[in-house]
Amino acid sequence: MTVYVIALVKFTQEEYYRRYQSRFADVFKAFNGRLLAADERPKVLDGKWTRDKVVIMEFPDEAEATRFLGSPAYQEISRDRIAGATVLSLLVKGLP
Repeated sequence: MTVYVIALVKFTQEEYYRRYQSRFADVFKAFNGRLLAADERPKVLDGKWTRDKVVIMEFPDEAEATRFLGSPAYQEISRDRIAGATVLSLLVKGLP
């Protein structure tokens, strides 16, 4: 079943986050995922937006999403993401 990883990002030290961002594509391409959106100016339709960015990734299944997120290569670049932003992330199951 298709799953989506949705990340709501609030920059704390943007230079670290930008370094993470610059390395992300090279790591991500080794996995069976698809980057669907990475928007720093989403249009708010309802509620109050308190973040700086939304990222949506698609994976064929939860195992592949977990493989990506737990990979040594992603863990290495994630240090800059953790240093540069607070992130609320969700794993959302797609519809059958």
